[in-house]
Amino acid sequence: MSGNSANKADNGGTPIGVNHIVLNVRDIEEAHRFWTEIIGLKQVGELHPRTDMGPGPVAKMRFYSGDHGGKMTHHDVAIVENPNLPPPPANWELFGSQAINHIAIAMPDRESWLKRLAFMQTRGVKFNMRVNHGVTHSVYINDPNGYGVELLYELPRQMWERDIDAGLNYLALLPTEGPEALVDDLENAPSFGTAAE
Repeated sequence: MSGNSANKADNGGTPIGVNHIVLNVRDIEEAHRFWTEIIGLKQVGELHPRTDMGPGPVAKMRFYSGDHGGKMTHHDVAIVENPNLPPPPANWELFGSQAINHIAIAMPDRESWLKRLAFMQTRGVKFNMRVNHGVTHSVYINDPNGYGVELLYELPRQMWERDIDAGLNYLALLPTEGPEALVDDLENAPSFGTAAE
């Protein structure tokens, strides 16, 4: 891949990753229930009024964290209420017209991921796609605002790190309803590549 050999002394190096994402939502209470009850994040804070932010009302904003080794972080996801957002598409599509394709949320391991999928089924959450990628096993759902959310667990690095591109391009579509949507065949998942770059 081009651009992987950047000189750290010249440009500061490669970032370690995405720190957080902030989403505009029509109804903060509805979005709060989705991110806490369905996804399982914990609310860690909310924006308080400040005199130095100018006149007028302060936007409603809340901050959420996943479990980072038994600790919370300042936020992985934040939501800001904006009741003037356009309505979500009638049917979510992976490559639809929404501005954000999807947000991926990692579960700590396969067992907790399977439990979360079973829980979501009991709550009537629609699985838009159930997919085994070469790097993750995933379910795609959408939040009340139409944002796609991929809930995943990452496969062991030794299965994909020798050829990340091949792992990213592997795709096995699986059933989205019933007990079949909860079947996860890790034992027969493929491994990729001969040498890491």
